Amino acid sequence: MDLLSLLKQKKVLILDGATGTQLAQRGAPAGGRANIEAPDKVTAVHRAYIDAGSDCVITNSFCMNRIYMKANSFSVSVSDMNARAAELARKAAGDRALVLGGFGPTGELLKPVGNITEAECEDAFAEQARALADAGVDAFIIETMMDMNEAACAVRACKRNFTLPVIASMTYATTRDGGRTTMGHRAEDCARILAAAGADILSCNCGDLDPAETAIIVSSYKNASDLPVLVEPNAGKPVLDDNNNAVYSMPPAEFAQGVLECIRAGAALAGGCCGTTPDHIRALAELAASL
Repeated sequence: MDLLSLLKQKKVLILDGATGTQLAQRGAPAGGRANIEAPDKVTAVHRAYIDAGSDCVITNSFCMNRIYMKANSFSVSVSDMNARAAELARKAAGDRALVLGGFGPTGELLKPVGNITEAECEDAFAEQARALADAGVDAFIIETMMDMNEAACAVRACKRNFTLPVIASMTYATTRDGGRTTMGHRAEDCARILAAAGADILSCNCGDLDPAETAIIVSSYKNASDLPVLVEPNAGKPVLDDNNNAVYSMPPAEFAQGVLECIRAGAALAGGCCGTTPDHIRALAELAASL
């Protein structure tokens, strides 16, 4: 079954939670390198979320585009990295969950502020999309975007040559004016721009908002568009530990109750971002099933 059909059948579709922290707990390297150096641990993380109630898992391919990988000296190709990420997610999912091909930012700013053009940006995302599509993902999910113009480039790149559904997710720094990114883009403007670029589902993830505050973004999206909305908040707001590391400490039940506010505001899909665990997703799945 495809993502949009499944969405019509369920009151709330459940996604997975944080991947990086789960890999770290298992002693695996961060990010895409774990696909090559610790594949069994990547699969274990996906399985843990599916066992917790996730209807969809996201490939461990965040930021695995040409621009980011070159800047960070990866020794494998974009194609091989993304194909491996999709293979591991599919191995874990089987017929129990859908696999969403994950994208992240390039790590560079668009001209005239930065050094890359929109065409270069789109080409990099198109290359990643090709690798994920060829590996059999069920949909694309573009996450943690602070610049709606870069996000729009990613959406267009996915839609240019593929018919797979596209989720476009921005990250917000404040609820002011209905939500603004760190670059000052309003949530309603992001919704309109991303919908015009071809997004099938609008989303917000990560950022500086707690789960309940994220409901404000949902309302802004619903004011601007009729598209379905996904929320993936962090496990509360971070605090710094003695080593200056961000720690997210919101308990699973409190997290789920905060996401419930997003569902009441109109969200049809829900998952988690930084600090969330299979326990957070289990609490969310159980609450959603009771609606």
